[in-house]
Amino acid sequence: MARVRFFFLTLFFAHLAIGQSPQEIEIMRDHWGVPHIYAPTDAQVAYGLAWAHSEDDFNTIQLTMLGAKQMLGRHLGKGGATIDYVVGLMRCEEIVNQNLHKVSPEFMKIVEGYAAGINAYAAHHPDEVHLKNAFPVSVKDVFKAYVLQLAVMDGADNIIRDLFFNKVPKAESKGIGSNAIAISRERTTDGYAYLAVNSHQPLEGPAAWYEAHLVSDEGWNALGGLFPGGPVIFHGTNEHLGWAHTVNYPDKVDVFELEIHPDDDNLYKVDDEWLELEEKKIKLKVKVLLGIKLGIGKKAYNSIYGPVVKNDSGAFAFKLGVFDEIRAIEQWYKMNKATNLEEFKGALSDIRIPSFNIVYADRSSNIFYVSNGLLPFRNPKYDWISTLPGNTKETLSTGYHPFADLPQLTNPKSGYLFNMNNAPFHATDASEDLKFEDFDPTMGFVVRENNRSLRMAELMKEYNGKISWEDFNAIKYDAQLPDSLVYEIDINPIFRLQETSSTKANEVLTLIQSWDKVALAEKVGPAQLLIAYDYLKSESIYTPDAKDFEQALEQTHDYLMEHFGKTDVHLGDYQKLVRGDKALPLDGIPDVITAMYSEDYKDGKVKGRSGESYIMMIRYPETGLPIIETVNVFGASNRPDSPHYDDQMELFVNRKLKPMTLDIEDVRRHAKTIYHPK
Repeated sequence: MARVRFFFLTLFFAHLAIGQSPQEIEIMRDHWGVPHIYAPTDAQVAYGLAWAHSEDDFNTIQLTMLGAKQMLGRHLGKGGATIDYVVGLMRCEEIVNQNLHKVSPEFMKIVEGYAAGINAYAAHHPDEVHLKNAFPVSVKDVFKAYVLQLAVMDGADNIIRDLFFNKVPKAESKGIGSNAIAISRERTTDGYAYLAVNSHQPLEGPAAWYEAHLVSDEGWNALGGLFPGGPVIFHGTNEHLGWAHTVNYPDKVDVFELEIHPDDDNLYKVDDEWLELEEKKIKLKVKVLLGIKLGIGKKAYNSIYGPVVKNDSGAFAFKLGVFDEIRAIEQWYKMNKATNLEEFKGALSDIRIPSFNIVYADRSSNIFYVSNGLLPFRNPKYDWISTLPGNTKETLSTGYHPFADLPQLTNPKSGYLFNMNNAPFHATDASEDLKFEDFDPTMGFVVRENNRSLRMAELMKEYNGKISWEDFNAIKYDAQLPDSLVYEIDINPIFRLQETSSTKANEVLTLIQSWDKVALAEKVGPAQLLIAYDYLKSESIYTPDAKDFEQALEQTHDYLMEHFGKTDVHLGDYQKLVRGDKALPLDGIPDVITAMYSEDYKDGKVKGRSGESYIMMIRYPETGLPIIETVNVFGASNRPDSPHYDDQMELFVNRKLKPMTLDIEDVRRHAKTIYHPK
């Protein structure tokens, strides 16, 4: 009886949230199973997105929401309880409660519609629900999920881990990388502006891309990628313009060492005053065995500087911009609906999204780049890259830099812009690049290149005239390492190493030195270099000498002989794209433009874990809709029984794309299925 009551109440409130019947919402699935969602209102579209995404991946959406509700421990056990504690430590609920009133009524309807869609799906599919008392999902849960998600993307998980394990927090964390490239029509042979949306993300899980097309009568027509629990397109294109994100590396996290009272470890000194740490007990329920759940309590602390972790060295607080701002997804919504560069910059101007580079192109041939971020005004008296004194209000931030202060370029004469997670001071031709000294040094932007940005500079010298669409695709799918490598371990000497005293090492060395540094599946050399590199890293040898290289090469020889019976192994025989029973040869190594990062698979092989995933290539004519091609690494569904669970894998490994369109009538004419959420 309780289940029946929940079912009807859920549907009643779902209809209230979207204002009209779900029968007005159309979900159109194309040949590849990608959902194209049309409805009269934006709120109804959000409802339809939630329903369609739940059809394809209700499990991951639930995990995202269970994390926001601090209920993961009840489902996953100890590992989930750790996330539940982090959500409590970072005070995600308090942050949302304090800032929810800032969300516009217009966007609140979107989130209400999205939450209603999830709840309606749960009500209709009770056997798929992990925890019955996790529903209904609320508007606050959606916002809490993105406070957590964005905090993790900005490095909160690394900071918390380092603090708990009594390590000095690092000033920055190096991500797996992404690419974004824009070319103005003045530089193209066909007179179209080009945009490559090429984020490198985990291939599966809560930060893996889902492709969708959202259309309403209220001016929403956007296609692109989003994450589970996301009610809007995070990067992609509409009829007028598009944008791509990459992770950036200003100083996004501040860590403070508190001065603790010698007789009371809950008191900390600020200037001449002793303040008391806010203390709360986080109640955690942990699944142990056979569904049994144990309740435990763990204390969490907060200070005027932010959440506090106590360890053997003392007490440390940390602060991120996302602690002051919950409207990132509302800013993405405004970006979805912008119709020109001025409106797009207006959507960015309040800086709700706490980080990420943005590379932009539009039908008017504007191109634009900004290294976006919520970066606080900081007292230049202190070294903000290091751990800061948490005993003075001088280290408290006093608001955030306005949008105009951020590194940005619009329409350079070179006709191109890019970012490969490198510093914002190399985004176009060197003659027009921004200069580090023109920006507040306390922003903490690092002056760093990587192999992808160096290779991009080489490519733009090669393509120094007009660029064709074929050229643009060749640039995006380039798998060549640059002439000089900038990996964490200096492996440049291996390409100059003379013959060693080891026959086994020499055999592998010859294979690596004969390789042209192109990381394609059919090549011999990249697998050998990867295995040797992994050995050096496992031994913490970051500046190897000739003897270290010899040992790494010998280890590589033995590994290849044990698992493959030979040393001249192709990359595609060693590295696979794997889903279910399907395993295909996979291009890419870390930090080539077509990057791939792998993990152990079986029989000495590895499988792709993160890197190239959702790819979108766009041409913008002066009039008419953009011409769009995309591919998602596996397919549109994460359900093993779906035909779209793995149907894009062959496209992906063969560097092919599928045509997509923003013309909803064309979608309707060719759709494989059209239906309404129940």
